[in-house]
Amino acid sequence: MKYKNIIMLSVSMIGLLPISSFAQDTGESEVITVTSTRSERLATDVVGNQASVSGSEIQFLSPTHVNEALQAIAGANISRNSGQESLISLRSPIFTGAGACGAFLTAQDGIPLRAAGFCNVNELFEAFTEQAGRIEVVRGPGSVLYGSNAMHGIVNIISRDVGDESSYASMEGGSWGYLKFNGSGAFRNGNHGFRLTGTVAHDGGYVEDDGYNQQKAQLRHEYDNGEWEISSNFMFTNLDQETAGYLVGLDLYKDPVAARTNANPEAFRDAKSFRYWSTISTNVTDNVRWQFSPYARSMDMEFLMHFLPGQPLEENKQKSIGFQNAFYINEGTELEIIAGFDGEIGKGELKQTQEGPSPGFLASRIPSGKQYDYEVDTKLIAGFVRAEYDVTDQLSVMGGVRAEHMKYDYDNRMTSGQVDENGVPCAHPDGCRYTRPADREDSFNNVSFEAGLLYKIDDNNSFFTRYSRGFRAPQSAELYRLQRNQLVADIDSVKLDSIEAGLRGVADTYSYEVSAFYMKKDNVIFQDNRINVDNGKSKHIGVEGMFEYRFPIDVSIRANGSLAKHTYDFDYISDMINWNGLDIDTAPRNFGSIQLNWAPANKVKAGLEWIWMGSYYMEPTNTYKYEGHNYFNLRVEMEAMENVDVFFRVMNITNVRYAERADWAPFGVGERYFVGKPRAFYGGARVRF
Repeated sequence: MKYKNIIMLSVSMIGLLPISSFAQDTGESEVITVTSTRSERLATDVVGNQASVSGSEIQFLSPTHVNEALQAIAGANISRNSGQESLISLRSPIFTGAGACGAFLTAQDGIPLRAAGFCNVNELFEAFTEQAGRIEVVRGPGSVLYGSNAMHGIVNIISRDVGDESSYASMEGGSWGYLKFNGSGAFRNGNHGFRLTGTVAHDGGYVEDDGYNQQKAQLRHEYDNGEWEISSNFMFTNLDQETAGYLVGLDLYKDPVAARTNANPEAFRDAKSFRYWSTISTNVTDNVRWQFSPYARSMDMEFLMHFLPGQPLEENKQKSIGFQNAFYINEGTELEIIAGFDGEIGKGELKQTQEGPSPGFLASRIPSGKQYDYEVDTKLIAGFVRAEYDVTDQLSVMGGVRAEHMKYDYDNRMTSGQVDENGVPCAHPDGCRYTRPADREDSFNNVSFEAGLLYKIDDNNSFFTRYSRGFRAPQSAELYRLQRNQLVADIDSVKLDSIEAGLRGVADTYSYEVSAFYMKKDNVIFQDNRINVDNGKSKHIGVEGMFEYRFPIDVSIRANGSLAKHTYDFDYISDMINWNGLDIDTAPRNFGSIQLNWAPANKVKAGLEWIWMGSYYMEPTNTYKYEGHNYFNLRVEMEAMENVDVFFRVMNITNVRYAERADWAPFGVGERYFVGKPRAFYGGARVRF
């Protein structure tokens, strides 16, 4: 539609330095960010792009899934799969299959959710996004203070602090049996502060035999005696999910009856996680501050791999401990330096077991029983230095470098080779599909760097540019979960070089940020005839923008958009078609949203949101295409009585039939979709103490 393209192109040329949706109401004019430097900075002083969603906005949105919280971030496309599963896109396509995991760093308070080498594409459900104090997003390679996986971007969930000791409890319900209970309480005693936060949610599921129960809890302790500042966190998450598989058939998501069917009612995902982390800070001397963050993690997950022949069960466990350590030198002066080192050790286990026989001709190639059973010990050590220098009152320059060493010690607990669990070769001419390497050690050394500048044009506007390199060491599953006759995965770290330039501004009535980027990626890992290889390359070029204008009549409008092209940059022939120059699959060239907000008083808030997704190709040869979609959401919140708020949401007001994600599978499968939800209603109440 012409009007949509005009609006999208206009929005793509301007941007927003994000603040609360109701800044007129809250008076927020200065945004604090911590992701770039692991310490609090004004967002206007960051060299490079940054965006955030405030805690007050998250509370107003009351998201049922993390993608609802990040719709207003330009260049961020979080695809909702089944239940609480998700796939991330930041200046990138939606990645699936080999090489998909680890392209992004997901973290809580700067601590990665998963140990290096053990990522999961759905790991955002292990973060406490529902009651975050703030969610920060960096598009493109992260700062040198972060290492492997901070390649296409960072999603950093900032915990709610003790703050003003505000406490509340809420309950809401909605379509298809949705229920959620939120609670958070805080108090102080001398130098100590405590906050306990919890969420319990149930979703009956729009699709048959689909839904979940989820619980999250976090205990935070803060201590400040004027010399030492210490914050400690303990967090637990549990997900019990009945999973819906793909809906297979051309445009079948448009059929209201077929859209609710589930071809895999037996599928499930159960996941538990426990995390501890602290941040300890003190001044060593007058001009040196030491910050130390120890942490520990434990995860346990099992799920039925309904998308594979024979539907094997995967069971994986991970335990890890580590620390982040940095010295902040000359903070607040012309020359600021951050230098330090990080370390981590971890242990991961993975078992894949198939109970019944494989279908049809695959019975002779994929035998039942155990298919993988291995353990991997990891060690990571990294050192970094980053400096910022104020050349003048208007011009600041920045540079940094990080060196990182990653080591894997792999132990195969089954018979090695291309055989079944008893060591017997398969009858199929090509042998068994699953291959188990012999015990081995692998190590990877990587260097990342960044350089940039920030020029303050005047009191309200500034220009920034940044060159950076990000990397991603191969993940353990890519190295040791092999297929066909591949006994050693001869793959190296993925590297991405990025250059960006942008403008941002903040004034009483408007805020904006716009950035243009160009990125090239080497050693892209993908499967060639079921063999993991790393000779892929890709190019990514685009512009992103966000803009907010606050009218004098208690109305504000915020818009964000992304216009980008993500293409293969290497020769590879599939179905007699060369991928080189073609769009990467599941990479829309444009998407974004517009939010119109009304806040006439502290007691009333309302927001109308338009979400659009451009068309994209569903597979690498660019033969099949998803047409895209548009839909609208409405949210209203008001104070019903003193300290009691009521809220109401209508999601997908016009009942649009759309796909959350669309792709295409070979061997006669064809078009397949994760179905977007039709019109849904939610309502609830919140009591403030």
